[in-house]
This record gives sequence, C-alpha cells and structure tokens, in this order.
Amino acid sequence: MGQDGNELRTEDLNSCFKKLMMVVSGEEEVGKVNRESPVRVKDWKDIPTELLLRILSLVDDSSVIMASGVCKGWRDSIGSGLTHLSLVQLKKNMNNLLLSLAPKFTKLQMLSLRQDVAQLEDNAVEAIATHCYELRDLDLSKSFKLTDCSLHALAHGCPNLAKLNISGCWAFSPDAVVYLTNFCTQLRALNLCGCVRAATDCALQAIGRNCSRLQMLNLGWCDNVGDLGVMSLAFGCPDLRVLDLCYCVRITDDSVIALANGCPRLTSLGLYYCQNITDRAMYSLAQSAVKRKRTLWDSRRSRREDEEGLKSLNISQCTALTPPAVQAVCDSFPALHTCPGRHSLIISGCLSLTSVRCACSLQAHSSLWYLAH
Repeated sequence: MGQDGNELRTEDLNSCFKKLMMVVSGEEEVGKVNRESPVRVKDWKDIPTELLLRILSLVDDSSVIMASGVCKGWRDSIGSGLTHLSLVQLKKNMNNLLLSLAPKFTKLQMLSLRQDVAQLEDNAVEAIATHCYELRDLDLSKSFKLTDCSLHALAHGCPNLAKLNISGCWAFSPDAVVYLTNFCTQLRALNLCGCVRAATDCALQAIGRNCSRLQMLNLGWCDNVGDLGVMSLAFGCPDLRVLDLCYCVRITDDSVIALANGCPRLTSLGLYYCQNITDRAMYSLAQSAVKRKRTLWDSRRSRREDEEGLKSLNISQCTALTPPAVQAVCDSFPALHTCPGRHSLIISGCLSLTSVRCACSLQAHSSLWYLAH
C-alpha cells in the first residue's frame, strides 16, 4: 500500500523498480553484490532477496513499505530481513498501515512511531506486540490516544525490550508501568518525560525492583515523583548513567544523596527547577567523585569515561545553592565546564552562581590577566 492507503498500481511498481535500479547502478557496494552473484534482472520480480535487501537499505522507509506491496516474494523477503523501520514521516493512516504491516515485518528490532499529531491506537500496538516479538527499541512518543492496554500488550509480546520511549503519553497509569516492568526486565533506556500520571513513586519503585540494568531514565516534568521513588532507583539501578529529573519539584537533597552513593557511573543529571535542592546535595556529589574512582579502580574494568564521572549537570533555577558548594562539584568532576562553547554545568537563573568557574575557564582568565599586565 502507498501512504494514502490505496493499492499500488502497475505503473507505481514500474516506477519503484526504475528508482531502485537507479540506486543499484549508482552504488558500488550493490554492484559488488551483483557481480558476486550474477543474475539477469529484467523485471522487478526477478530481483533476488540479497540484492533486494541491499537496495532497500539505501532508500527511505516509504520506499520499503511500497516495495513490500509489490508481490508475495518481495513481501516475504522484506519481512524476513527488515530489522529497522521508522514511520515518523507519515502524517495520516499510521494506525491502519501498522495493522497491515505488523504481521509481515516480524523480524523488526527497532520501530519508531513518533507522531506530531496523535494517530496510534491500542489495536496497532497490540498487533506489534503480537507479531514483532524480537522488538528491542520502540518509540511511541506523543501517542496521546494510547491506554494501559498498549503497555499490557507490550509486556506480554515484547519482553526483551531494551529501549522504550513513551514520552508525552499522558494517559498511562502507574499500574501499567508497574505491570510492564514486571515482564520487560531488560530495559536499559526508558523515556517517561511528560508522563505526569504514570511516573509516580510506586512506578519508580517497580522500575528499581525489576530493571536493574537500566542506564537512562527521563522523568522530566513528572511532578508526582518524590524522594521515595528516586531513592528506589538509586538502590535498584546501580548502572544508571543518565537521569533527567527536571521539574520534579518534590524531590529533596535525599534523592541526590542516594544517587551520589548508589549510582557510581552517573554521567548526566538534570535538576532544573528542583528548588528543594541545597548545598548538602552538592557536597554529596563532590564527595562521591572520590568514592567513584575507588569503586571503579577496585572493579578493574573502569574506562576513561567512567572515571570522569559527571559530564552534564543542570541546576538551573535551583536558587538555594551557593557558590562554594557548586564550585566543589565543578572541581571534583573535570568534565563539567562553564567556559564558552562547552557549557555542561548549566546554572541559568542562578545569579548567585556566576562566580563558579571550571578549571579551563580559570586558566583562560589567568592567561588574560597575565597578558594584560
């Protein structure tokens, strides 16, 4: 089917064939495939599976979808070989198209369904969960029409999910997130940004209990998140690397202290508008740098990026913080920068922190002073 849902016509298929053949003739790698397995390709139905999949790797996903409607042979070949698909370009009929494609594309490992205008409904996600059992990476962001039924289906049909983006899906409940994590225990990246209803302490406790391999979690603008949930994450997800708590206005120093002590590989922390955060949290982060290096040294498998610790810290609008405490954090983590072009310590809205400088910024200031005198 085409994007408008109409059946492909013969002239469409011939046009598609010519387009694909143009790609072949201009692509050296495909030429190698064709020389190694010489075939006479007179018509679009004659293209062998290996060559077809190589060609389709060079065109956009709309062409892949068109090609799957050419004939049963092409549909079977694509279905058995296609692992990555993005439908973000579709402005309409995404739901119906997925209902048609899901039974054919059973080997998908990555599927991006991000929408500007909500199209997806539960029956499409249920179809994905039923047929795409090898799925590892799924983007459902801005799917405002989805309900808990979708997460229940994914829990049963795609237990090996490693990356899930449901940002902006405000209808999901915390119970659905709990249910999902009981089955999808291999999650490494989870985006709950804007899931105000779903992201609660109860949900975070389940994540901490079930998803010990989690490395990235986005909880931005989830203002129901509190210390109990974050502390559960710090205890249950020791490999956490990236955590966004921007506008989680209920959290206090206890959350940051738990993360500093429980997540030695944390490299990015977002605390925008977390105005209950005080110097106590900053000094805890600074002290964790020493503990981090000792832990990674003892493990004997540390890498340079692990040893650097925090590389990004957003404390914008955290107005209770003072310069000495923030300077202690900056001094403890050399990858945090305040210098122009490398801002990774973000302090917007904190006028009292303008004196905080990273090491290279201080060196530049000293050099300018030396030249001036």
